[in-house]
Amino acid sequence: MDVTSWLGFVSVALFVTFTPGPAVLMAISNSLSVGPRRAMVGSLGNAIGLLAVSAATTAGLGVLLSTSAQAFLVVKLLGACYLIWLGIKQWRQGARMSMATGDAAAAEVAGLSRQALFLRGIMVALTNPKAILFFTALFPQFMNHPETALRDFVVLTVTFSSCAVLAHAFYVLLARALRRGLASPTRVKLMNRTFGACFVALGVSLIGWRGRDAVSAARPCSRMCSSASPTSIAPSVSTRR
Repeated sequence: MDVTSWLGFVSVALFVTFTPGPAVLMAISNSLSVGPRRAMVGSLGNAIGLLAVSAATTAGLGVLLSTSAQAFLVVKLLGACYLIWLGIKQWRQGARMSMATGDAAAAEVAGLSRQALFLRGIMVALTNPKAILFFTALFPQFMNHPETALRDFVVLTVTFSSCAVLAHAFYVLLARALRRGLASPTRVKLMNRTFGACFVALGVSLIGWRGRDAVSAARPCSRMCSSASPTSIAPSVSTRR
């Protein structure tokens, strides 16, 4: 994979990671609850989860989910249930959020340790079937040479995870600025219930989501962003079939 193809992948990865979804919502929620430093612990966990998802995709899980309706349904329901559970938990927090200075004090009030934040980040990544199918559709577009497949896989995976951490850092700092305006219990309660409702809505939408939507959406985007590469992508994909 040359530099031009890599830059094309970076543009796709930045677009995907900066688009609000469960992981971004988690980062913002954690930042408002426990502060930006501890929130990034959850984001690092999410990056580790993405590495695992990418490895599972390469091992064939993505193909299994795209061809087996039963396997896809199980993963989809697990992801939906986890998001709904996070939403209910967030909703029930009510007006609880520490306005204390310092992430450690805020985390103690919120009842979230570093380990809990890290595991939450991993689980959000692992229970998202969209990520698995997205990697299945996206990676082959940029891995055109079998002799460098392993190296390209490592580069693409690390690049995507790094873009995810960068996007989370942006939203965490943005939430930090908003956190100062949440001085009243009424606003805190409204914030918790808003994020809780968003998590539940994402979980419900995941139940009705069809796997082929991610494949059909990812391929045109990746091909457009990498069209400047001297190596034609379309022929390379057709030779793999």
